[in-house]
Amino acid sequence: MKLVICEHVLRVTIVAPQERVDVVNAAELRQQLMQLFESGAANFVIDLSEVPFLDSSGMAVLVSILKRTRQAGGDVKLVWPRIEAARRILNLTKFDRVFDIADTAEAALKLF
Repeated sequence: MKLVICEHVLRVTIVAPQERVDVVNAAELRQQLMQLFESGAANFVIDLSEVPFLDSSGMAVLVSILKRTRQAGGDVKLVWPRIEAARRILNLTKFDRVFDIADTAEAALKLF
């Protein structure tokens, strides 16, 4: 019997900030994400479940990494924040239309 078997392994990096993502620490998050990207990571799950607050500088980091990964053939999936204030920001800015957003990191992994 002739068979053609292909196995595809997809590398996905999960990053889970544990505090506010705002002007104070957005640059550090950007730097860490870029280091991961430059080391070969092109698919990310950014788990925002423990993020209590997200401002425009934090959102800019998310858009920046999304743009980079998509240019490299990858993608970024998000996990909804548990705190309503952070969740509301994503809804108001229509990020839920730009990113695939899941309730858990495990569910986000299945979106790839």
